[in-house]
Amino acid sequence: MIETAKALFIASRPLSWINTAYPFAAVYLLTIGTIDVVLIVGTLFFLVPYNLAMYGVNDVFDYESDLANPRKGGAEGAKLPPRLHRTTLVAAAVLAIPFVIALVVLGADRPMSWLVLAISLFAVLAYSVRGLRFKEIPVLDSITSSTHFVTPALYALALAGTTVTPAIVITMIAFFCWGMASHAFGAVQDIVPDRDAGIGSIATVFGAATTVRIAVGLWALAGVLMLFVPWPANLAALAAVPYIAIVAPFLRIDDAHSAEANRAWRRFLAINYAVGFAITMLLIVCTIEGLFA
Repeated sequence: MIETAKALFIASRPLSWINTAYPFAAVYLLTIGTIDVVLIVGTLFFLVPYNLAMYGVNDVFDYESDLANPRKGGAEGAKLPPRLHRTTLVAAAVLAIPFVIALVVLGADRPMSWLVLAISLFAVLAYSVRGLRFKEIPVLDSITSSTHFVTPALYALALAGTTVTPAIVITMIAFFCWGMASHAFGAVQDIVPDRDAGIGSIATVFGAATTVRIAVGLWALAGVLMLFVPWPANLAALAAVPYIAIVAPFLRIDDAHSAEANRAWRRFLAINYAVGFAITMLLIVCTIEGLFA
């Protein structure tokens, strides 16, 4: 039982929990301005159940390729043995369903929130499950992955009944570009094991160097877009700089050495926390100034 719980914990990628819970909690709290049941339930859902569903399902359907991937088996992904596959799928469903039901009820007066939540959940499953496997369709894999992280923020906007301003639209598009860039670069380190397993991705199709350049271009675009929101929110454009800086040494990496990109990927995971803190402080200032109202 303890070993199973440990495996499920690893499969949920605890280092990445904040990447989905934070967008929801930050947007909802800064919009509503108070802690309520919706905030608590939504944050808990996007913290653990959402991630177990997203990553646990992925580990089940990617088992064969993960066996040949040296970075799997720890914080960057579990190597779930076949005996735990059914358990993982059942646990993901059992943990998520009560939260989904509660959120649907809590959003009864905001029907748009149902649509956003449905899109979010569909993207979580479509990325990995057989018959869909969006992760094996180049470019769509990065789009779907980015959807995983942007929809919690969009869901918060829908639940809060936020008036969508041009600044919010630009910010969400920039966030989406960031998500695509992050996925694309993350796929580079898996080129060899993915090709060996017959799995396609944006990186296996475009190659290591081109994919890194695509990621840099998307991060740069995200930064440029943020220049068009009001001061001081446009300072968020600087958030693109550290990401571009850590991957710049890999702009000419070849496919044979693509696994070396994992060094930058580990720095990426750490930078997320630092950048997240800076963005939080900026969001607070922007809320006080009423820039997104």
